[in-house]
Amino acid sequence: MTVESFDPDAAKRQVTPEDLQRLLRAAAHLDLPEFGLSSAEIADLAALARHPDVDWQAPVDALEDADVIALVRLFTLAESALSGWAAGGKSPVIVMASALRQRDAYPKELTAWIKANTDNRFLPYGNLMDRL
Repeated sequence: MTVESFDPDAAKRQVTPEDLQRLLRAAAHLDLPEFGLSSAEIADLAALARHPDVDWQAPVDALEDADVIALVRLFTLAESALSGWAAGGKSPVIVMASALRQRDAYPKELTAWIKANTDNRFLPYGNLMDRL
């Protein structure tokens, strides 16, 4: 009898170029119901709404600042607008905002916009306990 090992990283969902295109397309339609996503897309992309279940660092590093800002806005609004997208302290917004700050590309007004558009107390800085 053998026992297989469990690798938690193997279960992580990878962000594909197609996922990024669908998310950026939705981010360009924040004024549309469900951001122009179909029910199937909402369900499929919901798996990307929780970091570290999804490694967002590499995809964010490859994106232009404007695209990262667009995704911050999408994920901020999607938490309350789309079923299955609430992430609390595991929101990819935290990774994205941190990346923008490291690039010195974080818009001054973005924090106020995030706070005005979410009930998630962890956005945009994350859980204090995770940073200690």
